[in-house]
Amino acid sequence: MPQTPPFAGVFPNNAYNKNLYQTKEDSNYGGLYYHDSTLVSGSLEALIQHLVPTVDYYPDRTYIFTFLLSSRVFIHPYELMSKVCHLCVEHQRLSDPQADKMRMRKIAPKVLQLLTEWTETFPYDFRDERVMRSLKELTQRLASGDELYRKAVQQMTQALIRKLTTLSQYEEALAKISATATDRLAVLKAKPQSVQRDILSICSDPFTLAQQLTHIELERLSYIGPEEFVQAFAQKSPLDNDKNCFSDHKKASNLEAYVAWFNRLSYLVATEICMAVKKKHRARVIEFFIDVARECFNIGNFNSLMAIISGMNMSPVSRLKKTWGKVKTAKFDILEHQMDPSSNFYNYRTALRGATQRSITAHSSREKIVIPFFSLMIKDIYFLNEGCANRLPNGHVNFEKFWELAKQVRELMTWKKVECPFERDRKILQYLLTAPVFSEDALCLASYESEGPENNMEKDRWKSLRSTLLNRV
Repeated sequence: MPQTPPFAGVFPNNAYNKNLYQTKEDSNYGGLYYHDSTLVSGSLEALIQHLVPTVDYYPDRTYIFTFLLSSRVFIHPYELMSKVCHLCVEHQRLSDPQADKMRMRKIAPKVLQLLTEWTETFPYDFRDERVMRSLKELTQRLASGDELYRKAVQQMTQALIRKLTTLSQYEEALAKISATATDRLAVLKAKPQSVQRDILSICSDPFTLAQQLTHIELERLSYIGPEEFVQAFAQKSPLDNDKNCFSDHKKASNLEAYVAWFNRLSYLVATEICMAVKKKHRARVIEFFIDVARECFNIGNFNSLMAIISGMNMSPVSRLKKTWGKVKTAKFDILEHQMDPSSNFYNYRTALRGATQRSITAHSSREKIVIPFFSLMIKDIYFLNEGCANRLPNGHVNFEKFWELAKQVRELMTWKKVECPFERDRKILQYLLTAPVFSEDALCLASYESEGPENNMEKDRWKSLRSTLLNRV
């Protein structure tokens, strides 16, 4: 049987429309279609069959990842697990107590390996009790015949439970951080005259702040499940049934939390600049964040870099002409050039390739760090999803599309495994995560208070904001 391709494989356009052949082994399941030894399409049933090991077959790891990632577009994970269990039990005769022991010894390790890869790579699927139930039923069958398999099942289950427990603890921590930030903002609104601590009083070293930002980025990134990229954009095809695969669980909560962090950092940067009363201090804060952004670039933390640039480019900050007149902007101009959106972020993509290459050949944890500009990655995946059909006209799954999707997601899965090599500073981290940030209206008002309106439109906006604020009081 032709092999599934490595992720580096190049897929010619419309390859599935020509030079195709059907594998005899899978003809009973609708067939799998290949082009130049690359799997390009097939019926859903045939693809599921291709996932399940036999005595003399085990699927490529690239196929396992790609199919488990993409299958949820067409079938809920609990339904897939049920089908996998059925195939393993019925087709491999695991339900027959008299089954050949030699056959069991050959098939059981392969089934366990498949389940281990599923639980390690897509652990969040097992928050669904239905998926967990099927897993337990199958593993009990496998473990009943041999002490060795019993231990392997136990290790796999314990590792899965640890991952799910850690996820629950992370979600609880996020909720506490959010509540603390809300409380601090309420205090600031109730006592606006109180002196608000600023970032420079917490950390005056740009490199240290860039390191702490990298801690937050890598932690948030590490909890994003690969399936969230599919579930965030999943749309039902007319060829699928009417059931929504994701109606009964959170689709992409960790992905959304990461996007929310980017927005928070942008608003925090703008808040720190706009709340400074003196022009000289505002200029100093701007220059500090420019240096932080440069250190983020050097580390490979492109997400924090872009969030800082976004914050400084927000209208309430960019309009402070007198303040910017005091700033040495040469370094900022270089950073903006690196993140220039023209030609589909060509400069950034070049820098990202350089950081990726450095990561591959790295000799230290620090050199391994690659944190992409996340919103752009989401955009790339969105356009891949929108630009290619999930199914071909004959109803088969367009697997070419999902190879490319898996290639993009798998790269991020590699980057998110890197452990942050920098020492944690709780005080700085707490400030970054919970310090009050101004709303867009509050930023505009603070900006006008710092440097008065310059035209009639700004004057009208200022009056409106002040009137709104007085009415709230």
